Amino acid sequence: MKLQSSYLADFISLLFPELCQACGQSLNKQEDIICTACLYDLPYTEFHLTNDHIVAQQFWGKIKVQNSYAVLYFTKGGKVQHLMHQFKYKGQQKIGNLLGRLAGQQLLSNPEFSTVDLIIPVPLHKSRMKMRGYNQSKCFAEGIGEKLNLPVSDDNLLRIKATETQTKKSRIMRFENMKEVFMLKNPSILTNKHILLVDDIVTTGSTLEACGNVLLAVEGLKLSIATIAYAE
Repeated sequence: MKLQSSYLADFISLLFPELCQACGQSLNKQEDIICTACLYDLPYTEFHLTNDHIVAQQFWGKIKVQNSYAVLYFTKGGKVQHLMHQFKYKGQQKIGNLLGRLAGQQLLSNPEFSTVDLIIPVPLHKSRMKMRGYNQSKCFAEGIGEKLNLPVSDDNLLRIKATETQTKKSRIMRFENMKEVFMLKNPSILTNKHILLVDDIVTTGSTLEACGNVLLAVEGLKLSIATIAYAE
């Protein structure tokens, strides 16, 4: 029976091959989601090795961030853009989990992230959540949490105001767009905690800054940030 099942699986894979979500080529049996070649060739930032990098600079003089990090560089037309499109708009939630595990593995080598108590994903507004069906930042957060053995909280930090897309807005317009968008339902449970706030892509950092301002209003809270990709 097991042999027959194996033959059936092989036959189905010939008709409907699993494709790499980065390059679109067929995956081998031992590969999952992203092919070995793409995993090796993705534009990793190595930001976990230093605190002086472009993502950290996004928050200098704005909010107090202990540590910041992005796994990948995002470029238009590149593999990371294709990955993020599949992840956010084609229901490929497993991409976020995989990239979260990759991020968590890197962060294990940075002792400054070892004091994190809790991971909080940037929330979606309920209208966007209903339309998409899942929060991509939570998928990423869960992958990190799996590697770092940390809990993920997605029901305390809330997005109470729907906002327009940030894609074509200037830095100032993005900041104005994010005013009074987020709130904490129960801030007291975060007192004196080190929080890792995670999002999918950071460009100007306005969304993360808005979330950070709400979180940093909690007594004794320390804030670190992690994202899947940095886009210039």
